[in-house]
Order: sequence, then C-alpha cells, then structure tokens
Amino acid sequence: MTIRVVLADDQALLRSAFRVLVDSEPDMEVVGEASDGAEAVTVTRDERADVVLMDIRMPGTDGLAATRLITADPGLSHVRVVMLTTFEVDEYVVQSLRAGASGFLGKGAEPEELLSAIRIAAGGEALLSPAATKGLIARFLAQGGDDEGPGVARSARLDALTGREREVLVQVAAGLSNDEIAERLEVSPLTVKTHVNRAMAKLGARDRAQLVVIAYESGLVRPRVD
Repeated sequence: MTIRVVLADDQALLRSAFRVLVDSEPDMEVVGEASDGAEAVTVTRDERADVVLMDIRMPGTDGLAATRLITADPGLSHVRVVMLTTFEVDEYVVQSLRAGASGFLGKGAEPEELLSAIRIAAGGEALLSPAATKGLIARFLAQGGDDEGPGVARSARLDALTGREREVLVQVAAGLSNDEIAERLEVSPLTVKTHVNRAMAKLGARDRAQLVVIAYESGLVRPRVD
C-alpha cells in the first residue's frame, strides 16, 4: 500500500524539498500541501491522507491547533501527525503529543530519518524520535505538569491495566520496540503487541506516543534529571 502524505509548512521551498524526497520512494506519495494549519486540516480530509508532516509554527492556525482538529475528528482517526520543528528543544513538542501527534522530528533530520519516520507513523508501531525525544518529553512534562505532581485522576487511569500491561507500558515509555520489550520480558513480540493494543484501548490512546505521555503524566514513569 502507498502511504499518502500531506506536507504542511509555510515555507514553499521546504515543502518542495520534502515533496521530491517523499515522491522518490516507491511506497509513499505526497497527495497535498498546505501553508497553514487550517489548510492542512482541509487537505488532510479531502485527500484521505495517512500521514501529515506538520510544521509547528505557521501563520493563522498553527500546527498545534491543526493537530487538535485532526485528532479530534472521528473521520480522521487513522491519520498520524508528525510535528516538524526547527529547534531541537521546542516548548510545543509535548503539547503536540498531548494533542494527538505521533511524534516529532527536527527539520535538520537526515533524509532517511524522515522517510523512516513516515513509515513508522503510518504503521503506528513506535514513537518517532531522534535519540533526544524521550528526554525532551520527560523534561517538558516535568516542567509543564501540575505543581503538586501527577493528578489523582490521571493516576487512576492506570487502574484499568493489568500488572503486565503496566510493565509493558513502562518499557514503551522507555522507547523500546515490541521486539526489544519481548526480549527483555522473555515473551513473544505478538504477546507484547497484544498488551500494547489493550493498553491503548483501555487508556484511550491513539498510538504509542500517547502511551508515553500518559506514562509520564500519571507518574508511572518519572523524568530523569541529568
């Protein structure tokens, strides 16, 4: 199947560069472009996109607002949003993940990294990340959370999980793949996938990125302080 990609960025030159890169791959194609968030939502819906590469900072409706609109639309539940940022540290990254984005990449990422991110997002298999992503998520959640720590309501969300599902959630939050978790817990990758899917269903998470955010917000996983 061909992955249908929408490019949302206010810089036409950057969109052109991304289009050439994406269209050069046999398993993906650019089906639309947008220069602001409102247009991105419309194009995503009209072109039945699978993945949106979304710039965070755009005039008018920005990428964060557009992501919320896309992820709140039941008709677009299959769409995965990958946020693009000029800065490795961006105050909107975790807000984007909370809004439903599958992850983020720096605009300076290598071509193969970007293409891999699109494929991973389309498959819903893992949190998209350069190596620093998990640290950024932890740091921003620690800074942006409640002053009194994880709320009771957020912690209570985990009560629906079995002990094994919690254990798997901790490993997901550490950025491990299903195969890596399977090896660590000495179970099959299929078993891990089943636990991950059940955890997503019980917690109302769209994908693994949302599971990571929930793991930190609930206090199940604590940010590391370097």
